[in-house]
Amino acid sequence: MIDEKINQRYLKKIKLFQKYNKHYYDLNEPLVEDYIFDELKLEILNLERNYDYLNHKNSPKNSVGFKPSKSFKKIKHEVPMLSLSNAFDKDDLLNFEKKILNFLNEDSNFIIEYSAEPKIDGISASLIFKKGKFIRGLSRGDGKEGEDITENLKTIKDIPTQIDLKNFPEEIDIRGEVFIQNSDFKKLRNKFANPRNAASGSLRQKDSKETKKIPLKFIAYTFGYEKGLKIESQSEYLEKLKEWGFKINPFNKKIRTIDGLIKNYNEVEKKRDKIDFDIDGIVYKINDFKLQKRLGNVANAPRWAIAHKFSANNAISRIENIEIQIGRTGALTPVAKIKSVNIGGVVVSNATLHNEEEINRKDIRIGDTVLIERAGDVIPHVISVDLKLRNKNSKKFIFPHICPSCGSKTVKDFNFTTKKEDAVRRCSSEGYECEKMSIEKIKHFVSKEAFNIEGFGKKIVENFWNLKLIRLPYDIFKLDFVKIEGLDGWGKQSVANLKYSINSRKTISFEKLIYALGIRHIGLENAKLISKNIKSLQNFIILSKKNNFEDLINIDGIGETQINSLKNFFKNKTNLNVLNNLEKVLKVKNAEIYKKDGLLTNKTFMFTGKLSNMSRSEAKSIIEQNSGSIVSNVTKKLNYLIVGEKPTNRKVDAAKNLNIKILDQSSWLKMLK
Repeated sequence: MIDEKINQRYLKKIKLFQKYNKHYYDLNEPLVEDYIFDELKLEILNLERNYDYLNHKNSPKNSVGFKPSKSFKKIKHEVPMLSLSNAFDKDDLLNFEKKILNFLNEDSNFIIEYSAEPKIDGISASLIFKKGKFIRGLSRGDGKEGEDITENLKTIKDIPTQIDLKNFPEEIDIRGEVFIQNSDFKKLRNKFANPRNAASGSLRQKDSKETKKIPLKFIAYTFGYEKGLKIESQSEYLEKLKEWGFKINPFNKKIRTIDGLIKNYNEVEKKRDKIDFDIDGIVYKINDFKLQKRLGNVANAPRWAIAHKFSANNAISRIENIEIQIGRTGALTPVAKIKSVNIGGVVVSNATLHNEEEINRKDIRIGDTVLIERAGDVIPHVISVDLKLRNKNSKKFIFPHICPSCGSKTVKDFNFTTKKEDAVRRCSSEGYECEKMSIEKIKHFVSKEAFNIEGFGKKIVENFWNLKLIRLPYDIFKLDFVKIEGLDGWGKQSVANLKYSINSRKTISFEKLIYALGIRHIGLENAKLISKNIKSLQNFIILSKKNNFEDLINIDGIGETQINSLKNFFKNKTNLNVLNNLEKVLKVKNAEIYKKDGLLTNKTFMFTGKLSNMSRSEAKSIIEQNSGSIVSNVTKKLNYLIVGEKPTNRKVDAAKNLNIKILDQSSWLKMLK
């Protein structure tokens, strides 16, 4: 279940990360010191590690830097440059391997061989070779398209410009990391904050002659696409890279067990400060390329690789106050304001307290002396309280049962799965009745993933709210630009830019609108599923009027939780008012119907029972790859019920009654030829 307070805090950090990114990479005007930027990135990554539903396209794990600069030609990557999931301890690695075994339908006796490669803290680059010649080099950009930085990359001596060996592929996209050795960086300290910034700034020089003056290095470690590469494993590929003239990480190893990975991790971390380049963890990849291909990718990361981040740092501090933040879905998030303390080179003044249960369990109070940890070098949190140093007059912190913003009662939802109350306490008001919720809802509405109104950031939303220029989302589209032009910090050009940004977003896809509404439990993926099945905004509104929400239960990925959220959303008159007014000012594009030519086009499938030599996840993935779709209930819309070992008799009987074709696994696979 989505924790909305965590989700809201996460989205705030994503927005701030994008702002820092833009000013550093695109405008070349850094707003903060590098360590502050690094801390923010790591806080976001830790949130994603702890809450698997957090996955934003602008997350640090999905991109390096900002969108491709206007200073360089933008080129689409033939194969996207994916990010990596993170591990921080042995349990994370055991869970990673368990998921792999489950997907492959193998037991714990199945031996997995890993390629363990220390993760260099540099800048990713993609090198395109054709017939042995280096023809193009791209930055990672946003992962989908990068900047053409070919001339700058050609200045790096570690990158061969011509490879004439017979075993070199006809075409290949060699990927690796550009970095500066710590010994070389000593000469550049006056120009750059740290080695990573030096590498990034040098690669984005418009004049390659200036780049040539910087001692950049390149280590290769993977490839995007290839034609004519005849190898079977990652370790074999690394050996080929050396043979072709590339440098590879000298600490790469082949390792078979999780215990082996942990042992190597500890050994590398001990000598981390003696290595002449910055590393922030170790990347583990399934060594066998056949297994990599079977495992494939999740949305933005491969299933077959993970980054093991280095260990935590901690320090002692004092809690000066506990503040309650309110998210767009009413979630109350407690944050400890602590006396500033340096933890691992980062000055920390805030620490998360997670929720009411966390405060009660650890008995955290204002004035307490506490141990603060940045687990995996990321978001600070309170580990423990030193009761010996507690003031005798200290009082237990009472979590508010009345919303600090609007005065409504705060409640805890009952989780029917766990049969317990949720840990998160929420404001009970619905829609836009709560001021703090309203502000956060509007911030979400204009965010990158939603309407993506450039120049309409967090501070502008708050400023316009305080000036009573906006109260509801549709107010954005009827702003008084004459009044705005007279405000401090605004002029004709900035107002013209804002007006252009808003008007350019009056046409939006149906799925983006659903997501922008900020309905609880309806993330972007859920919005896509709903959009695909409902088709249009008009149908969405009709659905609410006819109360036909149960029709959505058959959508694979949409459950009772999401349906109840939609019902609650449409019960609120303000929400209906917002939707109806948006319909008047927006042009909402109907869901696209993609024409696919896969073997299973327009066919729907459902599974029951255990499959042989294949997990349910892999089977679903195969169907989707072949243009088929999955449903979660036996209805007339189902074309095929695929039956494995020990199927659910109820589902089989229902399929028979509806004359739905029932296939065993073998017959289904024959459909795929």
